[in-house]
Amino acid sequence: MIKFVHVDKIYPNGFQALKDINLEIHEGEFVAIIGLSGAGKSTLLRTINKIHPITGGALFVNDVDVSTIQGKELRIFRRNIGMIFQSFNLVKRMSVFKNVLAGRVAYHSTFKTVFGLFPKADQILALEALDKMGILEKAFVRADQLSGGQMQRVALARALAQEPKLILADEPVASLDPITTLSVMDDFLRINKELGITIVTNMHHVDLALKYATRVIGIKDGSIIFDGKSSDVTEEILEKVYGRKLNKDEVLEATEVVL
Repeated sequence: MIKFVHVDKIYPNGFQALKDINLEIHEGEFVAIIGLSGAGKSTLLRTINKIHPITGGALFVNDVDVSTIQGKELRIFRRNIGMIFQSFNLVKRMSVFKNVLAGRVAYHSTFKTVFGLFPKADQILALEALDKMGILEKAFVRADQLSGGQMQRVALARALAQEPKLILADEPVASLDPITTLSVMDDFLRINKELGITIVTNMHHVDLALKYATRVIGIKDGSIIFDGKSSDVTEEILEKVYGRKLNKDEVLEATEVVL
């Protein structure tokens, strides 16, 4: 499904965020990327949907060479990839329903979407997505009246409304409280298991990566240090990824470690 071949990413300021990445992610997997802040986790994730274009190598998603697509082709390509952000990226003055309908924007002309002219089928999809996330009763509430956990469920519903094959989640629970975090992660797991949607996420907490993901990728200084089953992650592997031995508390906030 996703294939990195000797991928590099160098930013305009000369910083090399990714170094010779070779990686394959298959359909239906639940993959968590771990590592220190600045290790390249978000960059790796965001190259998949070309938010950050690669500067070397090749990247394929469903046999599409991501580096070659642009304009209308890129818009169509992104239909199949939902994106979840730590900050939710909702339009807070709009209703929950209209925020979820935004997941259908890439399927229609700019004129129709600007004026909110979504067909009935799209409206039904949006309501069904909210129902799947257990938040249908909030459909006509303004987004700014929701809790953080509810906002993230709306973001998930918006992604589901796209009918994606893949969801990318960039630190999706980093700003949530512990109880809400577990609830939202349960939602990700259910989406993966019941709908068969591939999940690739950056995890702020190592313990969550090990609990929910079937596969863990450890990144340090732009390079992959570990790639394997979550059950195979050991203290020694974490030490290689984070550059030092982590104690129990640090495993919970591993990206906060200052070397």
